[in-house]
Amino acid sequence: MARLAPLTPADLDTDQQRLYHDITAGPRGQGARPFGLADEAGALVGPFNAMLLRPVLGTALQGLGAAIRYQGLLPARVRELAILVVAAHWTCEFEQYAHEAAGRAAGLTEADLASIRGGGVPDLADAAERAAVRAAWALVRTGDLDEGEYAETVAALGADGVFELTTLAGYYATLALQLRVFRVSAPQPPAQPGQGGQRAG
Repeated sequence: MARLAPLTPADLDTDQQRLYHDITAGPRGQGARPFGLADEAGALVGPFNAMLLRPVLGTALQGLGAAIRYQGLLPARVRELAILVVAAHWTCEFEQYAHEAAGRAAGLTEADLASIRGGGVPDLADAAERAAVRAAWALVRTGDLDEGEYAETVAALGADGVFELTTLAGYYATLALQLRVFRVSAPQPPAQPGQGGQRAG
């Protein structure tokens, strides 16, 4: 059960409204999206509702996430693979839901997604993707890269790519922690005909 009430646009003060606008009208709200930002009442979903509690922190946090996703150098597939490693490590249901959708949009297969979900490294043809997944698993499991892991990752992504990857791992681990503490789950699919409108609890 979620621990925070959803904050609808009518509930927000001026600073919260500004942050809400930054999230919904910024790059996350542009074009086709693999997952929604708000529910039917306009309340933000996932990690964003909690960000409204402290707009000064929420603004900085969502800005970092937007920079990682929309201004980073890592290719979309590399980025989504690494995010999914963090989500799998922390068993973060919403991150898995949202970024499996984003991963599919970037061309990841169901086999790729299942491998990450199970703690593995998918059979990826691209060396940068393989290196990023291995490095992401090392980061979440040990909090470090040994000399061999560091050399492999720098060779594949560059030192700036390693900086971006470590920033990504820290950011999505922060979101996973907040999502867990506030008991934010993935949206439930609509009930199918014949199910009497019941949803799994």
